[in-house]
Amino acid sequence: MFKVMKTQRRARRGVFTCPHGIVQTPVFMNVGTQGAIKGAVSAQDLKEIGCQVELSNTYHLHLRPGDAVIQELGGLHRFMHWDGPILTDSGGFQVFSLAGLRKIKEEGVTFASHIDGRRIFMGPEESMQIQSNLGSDIAMAFDECVENPSPYDYVEQSCQRTFRWLERCVREHARLNVQADCVNPGQVLFGINQGGIYPDLRERHMREIARLNCDGFAIGGLAVGEPTETMYEIIDVVEPHMPKEKPRYLMGVGTPSNLIEAVARGIDFFDCVMPARNARHGKLYTWRGSINIKNEQYRLDDAPIDPDCGCPTCRSFSRAYLRHLMAAGEMLAMRLAVLHNLYFYNSLMERIRTAIETDTFDLFQASYSGLLERSAK
Repeated sequence: MFKVMKTQRRARRGVFTCPHGIVQTPVFMNVGTQGAIKGAVSAQDLKEIGCQVELSNTYHLHLRPGDAVIQELGGLHRFMHWDGPILTDSGGFQVFSLAGLRKIKEEGVTFASHIDGRRIFMGPEESMQIQSNLGSDIAMAFDECVENPSPYDYVEQSCQRTFRWLERCVREHARLNVQADCVNPGQVLFGINQGGIYPDLRERHMREIARLNCDGFAIGGLAVGEPTETMYEIIDVVEPHMPKEKPRYLMGVGTPSNLIEAVARGIDFFDCVMPARNARHGKLYTWRGSINIKNEQYRLDDAPIDPDCGCPTCRSFSRAYLRHLMAAGEMLAMRLAVLHNLYFYNSLMERIRTAIETDTFDLFQASYSGLLERSAK
């Protein structure tokens, strides 16, 4: 399922195989929370911009249109007309993001729907059942993501509960995969490491979950309030205890520099809403740093967003035109901007893979990690 082909220090160049295709890693997964990329980007567009894995959310699709509806229609791949790999988040992040609308117990979590307020219960078994109905290639274990910082005692108890939830996920996932009506019998399960910003809890939890028969492991609960350097320190603590023969996923991260630095620390999979969200507000990434396309300086600029970019937007449209669309509130502005930023992220990962293959990743990191954090001159 996963093979590391090349390493440079801790950076890994691998290949992940699943029922809907082969994924070259390190990889950035493009986030389509409700089965679509915000910004009017279709599944066909994803192929053109180099997307390898699409990511959707269990909680949101359970609410609307309902995972039973999607199962009846043949699974999420058929529903959204995407034939590549899909990862589904478990709904666990909503334990964090909907803190004011939920109640946590050992059995699971009761939510008040953010749509209509109706009560919804989701535990490990329910999360696995929903993800099985969706038919994703990678299902994520149900966990609790805590706010950083949170009290040590609470985080310790949360880690213990997340471990017990993972044991239940493993059992239920194995049961569902052999059912006659299973949408995707080849679906795999990734466990999630938690522990807040406490190194001892992170290490202990990673050692515990590594004993379970998961197909990959993720680091969750980061980029939720802690300083960037703290995030890197936690990765450094956890990574040595992650099975080397299985893929590693850093959830919800992050900036172009974050991706480069996390690859340097041994991470294989990434996702984040940032590139699409920033695009919709006019922040665009280039190989010389980011720009705000809404700025007055681009009013007469006939150049593409990035002369070094081959995305559909840069091949056809100018900065001046995109600035005009943003100012006019045209939907096309968001679409063109999102296409560019996602293409940039997918191209960034392609360049990272090439750098590891050619033993030049150290140089790539030194050249671009700081540069891509800055605004372009």
